[in-house]
Amino acid sequence: MKMRLSWLSASCLALFGLLGTDVLAQATSEQSWLEDPGSHCKFVAPASLTSGPTFWVGDCANGKASGTGMLRRRDGDRVGVAFLGKMADGIPQIGVVDLGDGYRAGKFESGDIGGQSDLDPQVRIDSFRVAVEAARLVSVKYKAEHKDASTQFYQALAETLEAQIE
Repeated sequence: MKMRLSWLSASCLALFGLLGTDVLAQATSEQSWLEDPGSHCKFVAPASLTSGPTFWVGDCANGKASGTGMLRRRDGDRVGVAFLGKMADGIPQIGVVDLGDGYRAGKFESGDIGGQSDLDPQVRIDSFRVAVEAARLVSVKYKAEHKDASTQFYQALAETLEAQIE
C-alpha cells in the first residue's frame, strides 16, 4: 500500500509540475516584455500605450519596474501615451492610461488597463488615486533634476487626475 501511495503521490506531483510549467509558459508568452532604453529596467506595457520606445520613471527592483511610477511612450521628441500607476515585478497592477484625449482606468487584465466594460466605481477611484500619486512622484523626480517645465506639467497632471475622482 505504501508503494502505491508513493507512486500516486509522485504521479500527481509530476502532473501538477507539468501543468504549472505550462500555465507559466502560457502567461509569459502572452506578455511582451520591454526594456527602458536608459535604465534597462524591464516591464510589460499596457496595450493601449501602443508600440514605440517606452520609458519607466520609478523604482526598478531586480531589473523590473516596481512600485508607483509612470510608463511613458515617446514619439521622436514628443511625449506619447502614458500609464501612471502601480507595477509589481514588471507587470502593471492598477492605474490610468492617459491617452491625451481621455483616460482608461482600472486593473491590468487581458494585456491592458481599463478593458472592463463594467468597471466597479471603487476600482475607478482607486485607479485615479494611484495615478495621482504617480504623477506627484514623477513631478518630484523632475524637480530634483531641475527640469522645471516637466515638474510643472506633472503637478498639473496630478491635479487634473485628482479632479476625475470627484
